[in-house]
Amino acid sequence: MTDAPARDVSGLLPPKARRKPRIGLVAGGLGTYWPQFPDLLPQLQESARYVSERFRGMDAEVTDVGFISDAQEGSVAAEQLRQADCDLIVLFLTTYLTSSMVLPIAQRANTPVLVIDLQPTEKMDHASFDTGKWLAYCGQCPVPEVGNVFRRAGIPFRSVSGWLRQESAWQRIERWINAAHVRAALRHARHGLMGHVYPGMLDVSTDLTLLPVTFGSHVEVLEFDDLRVRVERVTDAETSDRMSLAREIFTLDDTVNDEDFAWGARVSVGLDRLVEDFDLDSLAYYHRGLDGEQHERLGAGMILGASLLTARGIPATGEYELRTTVAQLATQVVGAGGSFCEIQALNFEDNVVEMGHDGPAHLAVSARDPLLRGLGVYHGKRGWGVSVEFDVQSGPVTLLGLGQDRDGGLAFVASEGTVVPGPLLEIGNTTSRVDFGRDPGEWVDEWSATGIGHHWSLSVGHRAGDYRAAASLLGIDYREV
Repeated sequence: MTDAPARDVSGLLPPKARRKPRIGLVAGGLGTYWPQFPDLLPQLQESARYVSERFRGMDAEVTDVGFISDAQEGSVAAEQLRQADCDLIVLFLTTYLTSSMVLPIAQRANTPVLVIDLQPTEKMDHASFDTGKWLAYCGQCPVPEVGNVFRRAGIPFRSVSGWLRQESAWQRIERWINAAHVRAALRHARHGLMGHVYPGMLDVSTDLTLLPVTFGSHVEVLEFDDLRVRVERVTDAETSDRMSLAREIFTLDDTVNDEDFAWGARVSVGLDRLVEDFDLDSLAYYHRGLDGEQHERLGAGMILGASLLTARGIPATGEYELRTTVAQLATQVVGAGGSFCEIQALNFEDNVVEMGHDGPAHLAVSARDPLLRGLGVYHGKRGWGVSVEFDVQSGPVTLLGLGQDRDGGLAFVASEGTVVPGPLLEIGNTTSRVDFGRDPGEWVDEWSATGIGHHWSLSVGHRAGDYRAAASLLGIDYREV
């Protein structure tokens, strides 16, 4: 089957509004130069204005505290940026400055710092330049000094060197802004955790204290009764409206039972209210149940509503997969979607790893209009009902998972590959064939050795650089296969 782009459903499923990342910006140079070379400061300030304009054009809140020329002004800027509660502080070194001017900013703000040095053009005109004109190209000079002092102070060092209008340099800078989106989202996220862990999945079990301690996130522990009561209050008219919405977004397979479809729609409305009432940014859930009782039916009726929530940027994931839901939130906020995923099989003839998952899926990665398929049984789970099925669009993808080590520490684990066309199962799953450019068995061995766990987020595009930068800002390990 060839990929046909799925319809744009953003108008039907408005995305969740989140706090934008806060970027602090300060430019600086050594004030001793200003009386010596009167034309230098105005030139550097013009460069600083251009940098500020570029940052204001990004999807972020920018606090620009201006231009500093000595350590005293650096201390004032440090206090302003501390109060701004930034997700990332950018130091623009316009010419040489002393490390004493910027160290207080990095120390007092308790915020990750990015150093940028962007000279005016690609190169100097050696024949016409005097000392004053050369100094405008000297922003790289203090970068090793700042790096040394940051290391001695225990402050992670990051830098982007280039020239003012060099788009490749700005792409590297934007990678850090994307990382700030992840840090902002996880710092303020409210993760819902409803039900209980899937019995026996030891890799899924997560210390709930770890997310607040590592990221600043909040974990809201929910009962399935919190959902049950809200579902009971859903009216027939609301259920009918939700079924109409689903028909606009999904193609209904002949296997869909009307009663099961209506139940999934009713649960979907209840899920929306649960998410709204608890102000959730994500939801991980699982409930086993028994003999078709109410809680089992709720757990089995989640897939439609959870997929619609995920499409709105609120990852909702089965099997109590809190850490994978966090990874999905990270891939979501950088604009790469992120669908719940695991290994399904290997194809050694085509050199691909077949991966996907039953249950909720992210419509952003779909190659075509998604399908609702009726299932009389969910493999490995109790219950029955409607499930979401679609092919993942061909092209570059990046896996991102959240591993946990023996000491409890978290790590981002990523791998870039390419989804290629070919035969797929039609069993109510999101499925894909991913080519990692190597023997699939060798890839599985290396991937499994990272501590990844058996679920992760499949996101669109090659985004490993974004995820590596995000791990840096979050202060966690990063591993790539």
